[in-house]
Amino acid sequence: MERMDMHSRNEYLRLLRERYLKAKARKEKTQLLDEYCRNTGQSRKYVIWKIHRAVLKPRQRKKRKEIYDGQVKAALAKIWEIFDYPCGQRLKPLLETEIERLREFGKVEITDEVALKLKTMSPATIDRKLKHEREFLHLLRAKGGPKAGYLLKQKIT
Repeated sequence: MERMDMHSRNEYLRLLRERYLKAKARKEKTQLLDEYCRNTGQSRKYVIWKIHRAVLKPRQRKKRKEIYDGQVKAALAKIWEIFDYPCGQRLKPLLETEIERLREFGKVEITDEVALKLKTMSPATIDRKLKHEREFLHLLRAKGGPKAGYLLKQKIT
């Protein structure tokens, strides 16, 4: 017997699923499964699993609430620029200590809520939020370029 291709098996399963779910008697369901297994060569347990799996609706991922909105990102970018573009690990302690001073001097105009969010932001989150700015300013680490050994050899000769 020639094997069915996947598209044909899926169409056949769609038709069988309707009949299987409408069937009341166990004997009728058994006959339907036997017929499908004979025609496709798939195992019985796999077919039962596929029938019941398709009935369940796929779960949709729950979207997280955005904690850091545009105001927080803009304030972070401004402060990052003021401190000469440090990485997130170096910027984190500066944020905790210097935000109030920057607000007093009028360098940044932010609300208490935004200041609190900036103080509690983790270094990894800081790096993620500034990634676009970094790309825009071409501050990502340069890839390639001449190797140090080559430059040293050039100076010697």
